[in-house]
Amino acid sequence: MKKYIAMLLVLVMALSLAACGGEEAAPTTEATTEATTEATIEATTEATEAEATVLSHEEYIAAEMDTEVTVETYVQAHQSWWDGKVTVYCQSPDGAYFLYNLTCTEEDAEKLVPGTKIRVTGYKTEWSGEVEIMDGTFEFVEDGDTYIAEALDVTEMLVSEDLIDHQNEFVSFTGLTVEAANENGDAFLYNWDGSGQEGTDSDLYFDASLNGETYTFVIEYYLCDETSEVYQAVQNLKVGDVINMEGFLYWYEGMQPHITAITVAE
Repeated sequence: MKKYIAMLLVLVMALSLAACGGEEAAPTTEATTEATTEATIEATTEATEAEATVLSHEEYIAAEMDTEVTVETYVQAHQSWWDGKVTVYCQSPDGAYFLYNLTCTEEDAEKLVPGTKIRVTGYKTEWSGEVEIMDGTFEFVEDGDTYIAEALDVTEMLVSEDLIDHQNEFVSFTGLTVEAANENGDAFLYNWDGSGQEGTDSDLYFDASLNGETYTFVIEYYLCDETSEVYQAVQNLKVGDVINMEGFLYWYEGMQPHITAITVAE
């Protein structure tokens, strides 16, 4: 009988110790939960902070050169994809961006149709007056809205210092007169110095004037190649033609728009 009672006491003590062990494990579970919660809050905060770094166009313009910037904007056009890179013309309601050598797969380049919203991170740089985002990466904004800019007529601003405020925007010019591009009286040149020729990957350069001032315009081959209407239209220009144009207000030592459409006034 005594042996039975002793064994019973041992069993009761063992169960008590197990119960205590269970009570001791509870604080560990609670601590783990707190750590997990804190990690989740921290990750959410970091994600929110990252989202807050997206700049408006005004903030982008104010950012220092050679600093990393992030913007959200809308594709308007892009040059030919090549070797994992693509150059894109983008615009938002508050301003435009030129994305030079954006890292991109060939498959994603096909998805960069006008109006598509993207988030871009790259480095703000300047080259001969052209402010651009260079060597960037991008992602498509899921469920993003779309935006296609209407051409802003900047004809009356050609002699204004405020024209640069519209750099890279989709713009139009009306009533300009084609001038000779060289001493031979040609209406255009293959490449800026005439070094190109038909059938090669040559840009087209031509001059047009308004009110006694002459300006240079470009058909960027990798944006509008020889199969495009605008490329062929320039090939058919004659000195003295009065033309209307649309394109992107690219800058190189001054205004040098990349033209995408031309009509000859009747």
